[in-house]
Amino acid sequence: MTDSYLSLPLPSFAKPVRLLIVSAPQDAEVSGGLLAGARAKAEVAGAEVEVLEVPGALEIPPAVALAERLAEFDGYAALGVITGTGPVQAQMAAEVGRALMALNMGGACIGQSVLLAATREEAMAWADPKGQDKGGQAVAAALHLIAISRKWAGQTKGIGFRA
Repeated sequence: MTDSYLSLPLPSFAKPVRLLIVSAPQDAEVSGGLLAGARAKAEVAGAEVEVLEVPGALEIPPAVALAERLAEFDGYAALGVITGTGPVQAQMAAEVGRALMALNMGGACIGQSVLLAATREEAMAWADPKGQDKGGQAVAAALHLIAISRKWAGQTKGIGFRA
């Protein structure tokens, strides 16, 4: 099964893209699917990829923040799965999403697929590179944000009065 919404074509780049994939591999099979889809999408776009594994989903935003401050990446793909339907899992997913969005709003180019799945089967369907391919979608989102960032790099709105 694939998603039925429109997928934009991948952007092309004049200068190579360096992408960091931050993964919380708590379930090897699900995480492996997310990572396989992410790597495949990055390869299609010609992006150079580095993978960083962190202990859990809550560590993904701080790892991205550190990389944004201390390393030279153009963008990031955040991959992880939180499985369960309880309030703890929902709060974890909300906090991870909120933190990643705050980094995005600050200028980091992050595509995220930190999934809150009710069951492992649901997570497997989302992670399958031949199915919904949420790992590939995270990379595609990051690449689109990188393209926008590069398009507008160096432009300023200016301040003061115009003559």
